[in-house]
Amino acid sequence: MQPDFDKEGGLIPVITQDAKSDKVLMLAWINALAWEETIRTGWAHYWSRSRKKLWKKGESSGHTQRIIEIRIDCDADAVLYLVEQKGPACHEGYASCFYRSIGAGSDELHIVE
Repeated sequence: MQPDFDKEGGLIPVITQDAKSDKVLMLAWINALAWEETIRTGWAHYWSRSRKKLWKKGESSGHTQRIIEIRIDCDADAVLYLVEQKGPACHEGYASCFYRSIGAGSDELHIVE
């Protein structure tokens, strides 16, 4: 089975999660090419919407994501990558791209790790 790329105009969201800790690392996008490269190589590949090109996570930084398991949601329009993360996932140097927190009933932003 593979995601239904026709459903969402060729791009679907991917949530990337650390396979050991279950920590959510990032959200990115894939198209059919990124999917095929991920399956073929066993390393996380994504589609850059801003640069309009395929990219392998960690290609320049060395902060790679080795695929442990891939899950596809019930509608086949979202994917979960379970990965072994090397180094930080966030391009700003944080372990997760979700490093900012706002508590319920508050508008105060906190950095979490």
